[in-house]
Amino acid sequence: MNVYEYAMKVEKEGESYYRQMAEKAENSGLKRIFTMLADEEVKHYNIFRNMMKNEDMDLDKLDLITDTETIFKTLNEERDNVNLDSEHIQYYKEAIDREDNSFDFYASKAKELENKKEKEIFLQIANEEKKHKRVLEEIVLYLEEPASWVACAEF
Repeated sequence: MNVYEYAMKVEKEGESYYRQMAEKAENSGLKRIFTMLADEEVKHYNIFRNMMKNEDMDLDKLDLITDTETIFKTLNEERDNVNLDSEHIQYYKEAIDREDNSFDFYASKAKELENKKEKEIFLQIANEEKKHKRVLEEIVLYLEEPASWVACAEF
């Protein structure tokens, strides 16, 4: 399995994971966040597929997280409809680990690539994975302490 096939496999698994989390989420803000993350994994998958086929890619489409402020506002407005189940929180923490691993993988592979454009793409996707991690960390903070949660300035 080459680097592109492996990256596509990682992204496909990430999409599936986030879709499952969206189905389990009772809060509409959480559903939207996980659906958005799943959709972004699909975009990453398509980028790697295009790279493998040597097709052109639009790097401007890599800044993928755009609606987090609205989503976190929705989350905050629906505080009463949040499942504080420790099992759910553990799923979110596992997702943080998955994003961390993806970041490490893409950053590491970027160092190995000689093609400047491919290296740049791997680094940009690594940075997107870091953004996903921050979103998930914010969710965990929210779920663990909804009464005192205030979204960080980034969101």
